[in-house]
Amino acid sequence: MLRASHQAGLLVVELSDDGGGVDLERLRRSIVERQLSPAETAAQLSEEELLTFLFLPGFSLRDKVTEVSGRGVGLDAVHHMMRELRGSVELTQVAGQGSCFHIEVPLTLSVVRSLVVEVGEEAYAFPLAHIEHTLDLPAEDIVQLEGRQHFWYEGRHVGLVAASQLLQRPAGQASEESLRVVVIRERDAIYGVAVERFIGERTLVVLPLDARLGKVQDISAGALLDDGSVVLIVDVEDMLRSVEKLLTTGRLERIDRRARPGTEQARKRVLVVDDSLTVRELQRKLLSHRGYEVAVAVDGMDGWNALRSEDFDLLITDIDMPRMDGIELVTLVRRDSRLQSLPVMVVSYKDREEDRRRGLDAGADYYLAKASFHDDALLDAVVELIGSAQG
Repeated sequence: MLRASHQAGLLVVELSDDGGGVDLERLRRSIVERQLSPAETAAQLSEEELLTFLFLPGFSLRDKVTEVSGRGVGLDAVHHMMRELRGSVELTQVAGQGSCFHIEVPLTLSVVRSLVVEVGEEAYAFPLAHIEHTLDLPAEDIVQLEGRQHFWYEGRHVGLVAASQLLQRPAGQASEESLRVVVIRERDAIYGVAVERFIGERTLVVLPLDARLGKVQDISAGALLDDGSVVLIVDVEDMLRSVEKLLTTGRLERIDRRARPGTEQARKRVLVVDDSLTVRELQRKLLSHRGYEVAVAVDGMDGWNALRSEDFDLLITDIDMPRMDGIELVTLVRRDSRLQSLPVMVVSYKDREEDRRRGLDAGADYYLAKASFHDDALLDAVVELIGSAQG
């Protein structure tokens, strides 16, 4: 039986039979007779170790040499070819039920189904084996979380990065209201990669890059499209490592979603700080649907970092949060010369008069209790503090 599949960047081929398999004791005796191993050592070899001897040059279990067998060159040639292709071959068996040859070859030496996209006016291909999903992401669904951009995907926040930065291409000038996003996954790592355009799915004959180029960052190979133009195939594992490196060094760029000249007027920006994911998402959606641009932070410290690095028109914060609570955050804001005039609203479960007074004394302009919270109350308070989204 012959099986072939793509797994984790590899072309995997399995060839199995239903024969009796290899006689391990005969193999063990042949190893000793050929003086490849002392009898004491050979007696302790595992099945896996014994079977590897079959791939040695000149090794055969045949007693007679014929025109097609007995010379010990067949499996040796297979093993040599796999090394040349940077692949591997392994033999396993179940006694009395048959043997299986397991071959793995890098996808860069095969045909691969890919999604071709445009980045910086150049074509790039993402192997479908690494693509979780593709989507048109509305600009208002992009949120700031822990100082980075995310979007909501299948019950979790997924980091968003620009393909133009990763591939060192100029950022596109598209004016659409949504981003084209390729969601890529490798084991537990998952990210959304923003591209300029989806060109479409293609079956590509992969062409290895010239060895003189060495390893090209984030690229595994090349290919030709139907019109003869060149497309570079993305090395997804390498790209994810590049993302992590940019994150750890703090050099991951923010995707520019500001209105361009001649387009709509810039929207007012609101920062929502709350350690409850449910509350953050509720407030974000309410404000986004009313036209505001919304960023979120998971606690006071995260919010403080966001306020120092970006400009906002309004801060909405909870009180009880880890690392830094809302009162501390409001106090820091009012002590900062750049931020001291920033409108601040506290939205808290604490509804006692002393809690309300504590928030207002710290410098908040408005105090809204979550117990009496409803959509209009929040939106009316925001309009009262900063006006409409584009006012």
